[in-house]
Amino acid sequence: MAASAERRRILIGGEWMSPASAALLPVVDPSTGEVYGSVPDCDAADVDAAVRAARAAFDDGPWPRCSPAERVAALAPLAGVYESGVDELAAIVTAEMGSPITFSRMAQAAAPSMMVRTFLDLAAAHPWEERRPTAFGGTSVVRRLPVGVVAAITPWNVPQVVVVAKVLPALLAGCTVVLKPAPETPVDAYWFTELLLGLGLPPGVVNLVPGGPDTGRALVEHPGVDKVAFTGSTSAGREIASSCAPRFVRMSLELGGKSAAIVLDDADPERTAAGLRFASFLNSGQACAAQTRVLVPRSRREEFVGALAAAVASLRIGDPQDPDTEVGPLVSEVQRDRVAEWIEVGLAEGARPVVGGPGRPEDLDRGWYVRPTLFDRVDNAMRVAREEVFGPVVCVIDYDDVEDAVAIAEDSEYGLAGSVWTADRERGLAVAGRIRAGTLGVNHYGADFGSPFGGFKASGLGREYGPEGLDAFVEFQSISLLG
Repeated sequence: MAASAERRRILIGGEWMSPASAALLPVVDPSTGEVYGSVPDCDAADVDAAVRAARAAFDDGPWPRCSPAERVAALAPLAGVYESGVDELAAIVTAEMGSPITFSRMAQAAAPSMMVRTFLDLAAAHPWEERRPTAFGGTSVVRRLPVGVVAAITPWNVPQVVVVAKVLPALLAGCTVVLKPAPETPVDAYWFTELLLGLGLPPGVVNLVPGGPDTGRALVEHPGVDKVAFTGSTSAGREIASSCAPRFVRMSLELGGKSAAIVLDDADPERTAAGLRFASFLNSGQACAAQTRVLVPRSRREEFVGALAAAVASLRIGDPQDPDTEVGPLVSEVQRDRVAEWIEVGLAEGARPVVGGPGRPEDLDRGWYVRPTLFDRVDNAMRVAREEVFGPVVCVIDYDDVEDAVAIAEDSEYGLAGSVWTADRERGLAVAGRIRAGTLGVNHYGADFGSPFGGFKASGLGREYGPEGLDAFVEFQSISLLG
């Protein structure tokens, strides 16, 4: 069992305080189903106290009035202390959400550590103030001003990646933040806010209120919030948008995906399958950008399906603490049951499980596991091909030619990610340019922290990462000078 994760206080106004709410959220090890700790389940009174602290820090405190260079200098030590703690962080994330430890070290801990350094470097070079000549012979001063109090609401699948992607650029822009982590993964948020508190930031600049949906709803609806930065399901994103729009509260929404990997007819089956083995099943399939629809040319479908089946069948399923494990448990019993239901839906619709299918993996009699499943004979009209499963379930869909492949890839309400697999990189680049998705890869899939990440269509609004991730937390102000 993981080490105890007991927390009884919340961070408000620079102090660890007892919450108004006496309710607790259990912290559960997904590999065993055993509770090994708990954190406060904050109520509306706790949210109000946190927002008021952030509001006071923004309206009257020094942080928004510091120069960008001063904020970079104040946050610069975070890079070193974060990097020194990546092993501890990886262990925390594996314990609270079941991510295989090797993946946690790489993507759940080392990657956000890299993101910290990337944002610090970007902020140091960012054009926070520009002077532009005007059409009337004068000068326009364009300033990037902090948007205000930010409600950062983060998911459980890559918790620290998203915490850093929201909180750090908001702070660098001069905002103050109230962070509400996912109820399944609150412990890493405590780890991060403790690092920030150790930097000596002014009181109220960062506040932490763990809790469930009611906590998030109270935060989104609070009149003291200027911007909501949310990552999660598309359905929750719609609810947030409906709440924010009448009040003109700014928002950025990173939502769901049903990303298509287009395998062109000149691709090598084994190399493609090896790449998709990771791109489609990373984090046990619990990734919004996972390549969950694999489009293969009908003329070579048997070759590609055979190679994919061999690659998926070789995935090592088991204890997430084992460095050799590639697919661990799903985050919760609810999520496990949901994914198991989707596998049954696929079967009922006529999809053929080439690998996997219903039932638990052999030799795993506890924990929230499902069998990694590769469905063949999938039609893009099937529900299993259209709705986000968020588990290790991938659909193979045949196409006739490139025009057909692009049409199938585009026939989705989502537009978060995608990939093209080919022997000709320029051909892959041309096909990728026809897909309305925020991030794509040629012969791989991966997001770069120096480039914008986000979605088209129902995959969200706005962008994270890169200079665009800093601008997500500013308002632009123009001042015209004559003479």
